[in-house]
Amino acid sequence: MNQLEEALAVKLFIRHQRGYKLTDAGAVLMDEMPALLAKFSKLAGKLQNVEGEISGELRITTVSSYSPIITPTLKDFRGAYPKVRLKLISTDDIIPLDSGAAHVSLRAGPCPTGADIIVKELTQLRTSYFAHQSYVDNFGRPTSIADFKQHHWVLPTPEKYRIPFINYIIDKIDSDNIVFQSNHFPDIHQAVAAGMGIGPFDEQQAALNPAMVSMNLAIPNKDESIWFVYHKDLKHSARIKCFYEFLKAALSE
Repeated sequence: MNQLEEALAVKLFIRHQRGYKLTDAGAVLMDEMPALLAKFSKLAGKLQNVEGEISGELRITTVSSYSPIITPTLKDFRGAYPKVRLKLISTDDIIPLDSGAAHVSLRAGPCPTGADIIVKELTQLRTSYFAHQSYVDNFGRPTSIADFKQHHWVLPTPEKYRIPFINYIIDKIDSDNIVFQSNHFPDIHQAVAAGMGIGPFDEQQAALNPAMVSMNLAIPNKDESIWFVYHKDLKHSARIKCFYEFLKAALSE
């Protein structure tokens, strides 16, 4: 801090026995710091892209429900390119790629749009309804829509009712049928896997647990895509190209 103040010839902190307090100049610096850090992050990315070697930090953001599916593939990618450091940001919020906080965004749903992004379809995300074998042993499984009100359901909170495969169920049950809700899909998956009721599950993830039983419900629009999204400034990045090709091949197997 002393060196920074000397270089700028400006007092940034008031020092006293209880600690440090920002001066007006220090407050201006703190306001500008996020933008400066974003620019340095983008610059570091561009400099790393000049090198032919696949190395450096690769920051990826994805929806929280997709993290358990993508993590084993990230391990394999690290095995193939051990000089890459991976940082996974799991969030249902969209992180602007021009901020430099993430290099790649794996987004679910409709094809993302934007003037400064490049979008490639990565894979299909297939969602169905599952229950744990212990639930099926105790309660069976619905064979028709009329049976829906005879079962326990594990579903997202109301802000996600607009999702077609959620809306399809909500319209056919009473609120008393919903025994567990969360705004976080991994919580829903955990509750279904614990045998609390029937709930939505990605088919790839469900396949990892032999005790999960498909309900074979004819739900509409159950398939959506995972999109590989990155900023146009990284279109020549060897890391981004290599990462996309690796994910595409791994997820298609």
